[in-house]
Amino acid sequence: MGDIKLKRNDEYLSYVENVTPKTGWFNSLFHAFIVGGTICCMGQMFGDIIKSYNPNMDTLRVGSWVSIIVICITIILTAFGVFDRIAKYGGGGTFIPISGFANSIASCAIEFKNEGLVFGIGSKMFYVAGPVIVNGVAYSIVVGLVYMLICLF
Repeated sequence: MGDIKLKRNDEYLSYVENVTPKTGWFNSLFHAFIVGGTICCMGQMFGDIIKSYNPNMDTLRVGSWVSIIVICITIILTAFGVFDRIAKYGGGGTFIPISGFANSIASCAIEFKNEGLVFGIGSKMFYVAGPVIVNGVAYSIVVGLVYMLICLF
């Protein structure tokens, strides 16, 4: 019984290896750099526009507005299926900025909307982003404690 499972797994893995499209690492890095850089440059552009209309606004508030704008645009593009095509081309370039986080929440909300507001959207919206939030908080606590210990001694 075990040999049959191993043979079937090997056959499946070889099938996946043959069917999976091969991409070069340079092209993947280049596309990620271009797409991620474009997202960040657009964020900078939004910040410059906001700052030009309200020169008295402090940098922290401008950054907050830029984050809100980028998140809203990402959610709209996710709803229309455009962001998925951008992410397929750009890979990690779309995942690293805040747009990747917004996409992960919006795509889960869209996917589970048929299950209702509470058991669908409410409970599964953070299906992908939840572990990121938990690990981010946990690691920031660990880093803060290490920093505190280093500063004490």
